[in-house]
Amino acid sequence: MTNEFKRLIHSSLVWQQTGKRTVMATVVHLEGSSYRRPGVRMAISEEGEAIGAISGGCVEKEIIRQAQSVIQTGKSRIMTYDGRFRVGCDGLIYILLEPMFVSEDLRRDFDAVLKERQTFRTESYYYIEPGEFEAIGSRLILGDTSYSLNPAFQPEQLTGQKCFRQSFQPVFQLYIFGAEHDAVQLCKVAHHTGWDVTIVASPDESKSVAFFPGAERLIAPAFDSIDASVLDEQTAVVLMSHSFHKDVQYLIALKDVTPAYIGLLGPVQRRERLLNEFLNYCPDASPEFLDQLHGPAGINIGAESASEVAVSILAEILSVVRNQEPMALREKAGSIHG
Repeated sequence: MTNEFKRLIHSSLVWQQTGKRTVMATVVHLEGSSYRRPGVRMAISEEGEAIGAISGGCVEKEIIRQAQSVIQTGKSRIMTYDGRFRVGCDGLIYILLEPMFVSEDLRRDFDAVLKERQTFRTESYYYIEPGEFEAIGSRLILGDTSYSLNPAFQPEQLTGQKCFRQSFQPVFQLYIFGAEHDAVQLCKVAHHTGWDVTIVASPDESKSVAFFPGAERLIAPAFDSIDASVLDEQTAVVLMSHSFHKDVQYLIALKDVTPAYIGLLGPVQRRERLLNEFLNYCPDASPEFLDQLHGPAGINIGAESASEVAVSILAEILSVVRNQEPMALREKAGSIHG
């Protein structure tokens, strides 16, 4: 969600800089079930360009059409979409469409919050009724500062509207320790998922960040100077250097961190050798650290190629982060999402 919101803000800013007006569409309420839940958004320019998605493709064209009315009038509106008349959906969604302007102050503070990996939140005020309204809109709350996405919507207009509140964690990040071909594939898949990817190469590695499409950065610190403090609870780590001794040194450098996930590439026998060697150097390693190690990394989907292994690892990371047991959706009772 955080990465999607980041894309909407930055895309809207690019449109603004070329003189295009923008509308933000937010699902604020749901009756029944839907492909996606309240809190999903998309941004639409006055030329009909769109970033993000509200559904699997059913409602986007209508949103783009109604967004043009918002651009012309400058007034926010509520539209509804009844998925019960469509195959695959079974709910009524309420969508807030509002003019959006990203001020320089908002951009500066938003980028600072992302860089410092702080949480932020939004509040969207609306009515359970389709139509055009003066007193509806969203606020972006960054620390102690609140920004109205629609400058015409101000706090004094709050007089009992319903409110959809949403909190955003820092952008999820993946640290890949290794610079071989399979690291390239994992980087690509993670980037397309919306994660912030960092490649950690050994000091003797000659590759640049350009070798890893989608990576934000490549670093090559000495083993004893790795900054593990950046590996927070919104971070996954995968050790895949293809060098047993390098992976031992990486594991030693990470012994005091508790990210969301640490994966070890390779078969069970390699994992056992790796842990035995690690414990020779760090006999006092905590049980909590050892328990968070996942090796062999990935879930059993019959993966063979590097791309398939990347999908397997990504699926396991998601299952751990979301606290879900991997299973076929046809075997899951109740809602298949969440």
